[in-house]
Amino acid sequence: MRRLSYVLALLGLLIALLLVSYYGLGNIVSAVGRIGWTEFGLIVGWQFVLFVILGVAWDLITPSRTMRRPWVLIWGRMVRDASANCLPFSQVGGFIFGARAITLHGVEWHTATASTVVDVTAEFLAQIAFACIGLGVLLARAPRSGLAVPVEVGIGLAVLACFGFVWVQKGAAPVFARIGRRIAGNWFADAGERMEILQTELGLIYGHTGKLALGFFVHLIGWISTGVAGWIAYRALGVPMDFDDALAIEALLSAAAAVAFLVPVNAGVQEAGYAGLGAIFGVPPELSLGVSLIRRARDVVVGVPILLIWQFLEMRRLRTIKRLPAKVPATPNR
Repeated sequence: MRRLSYVLALLGLLIALLLVSYYGLGNIVSAVGRIGWTEFGLIVGWQFVLFVILGVAWDLITPSRTMRRPWVLIWGRMVRDASANCLPFSQVGGFIFGARAITLHGVEWHTATASTVVDVTAEFLAQIAFACIGLGVLLARAPRSGLAVPVEVGIGLAVLACFGFVWVQKGAAPVFARIGRRIAGNWFADAGERMEILQTELGLIYGHTGKLALGFFVHLIGWISTGVAGWIAYRALGVPMDFDDALAIEALLSAAAAVAFLVPVNAGVQEAGYAGLGAIFGVPPELSLGVSLIRRARDVVVGVPILLIWQFLEMRRLRTIKRLPAKVPATPNR
């Protein structure tokens, strides 16, 4: 799986380079040069608004046994997205790193793991709804587009996949729990107990239907907010784009990114998506590629400091553990 991700990343990078070469590096740089520091600062600031929305959605579905604060889940979401956008791992790596980050702030490992799984499921359901919105705009703007049928088929398959994923977490849990115990047994002596705790936590989270529904709607707001980010970027480049067109581009792009979730940092997928979808809505490809480059720059500016802070916290924790005195075994009475 790791080798496949690397191969996909290289192919995606090659596609991105070919697109930049085809449409002209000078044209794209000229397009990006239109944006000022004020506009770029607004784009970066809006990303932090997104972090808050997505972190609150995660917090809503997470059981609150401890004195946890919403900022912990917001921070975990920041680490999740920064890892997926800046590190050479698939989105799955971001899920793991985000869960790891919140355990450093008092969240139990089983709560972090189970809530991540359910939060990803709720976000995927909201992403399907977001893609449907984008499809509706596409059919209204370009009813004869050849992209409509593939998107419809993809949304249908995504719905089936999502319900299948939920069934795996709930209905087929005993089967996968046995498999998990066998695999985890190679690393943990108490693997069976860990799997039972995790399954209990999943059942507890899924038992709160109202919280799940609320988390879904907050995630949908988050996806719509990504459309706002795209609209801001296009307008910053001087493209007089309507908000619903920008929303459709981001929605259909998110659907493409979901299909290519194994591709690290969506290499090539993002660039090809912006160029192709932008052309459907009348935007020159070089301007859409400029939006993609701005998005990459935003991810680096935001993500690198987040990852550095996270690693600092990890190192501080390791130093604290090393300072703790070793437990001396009790001497038996004679």
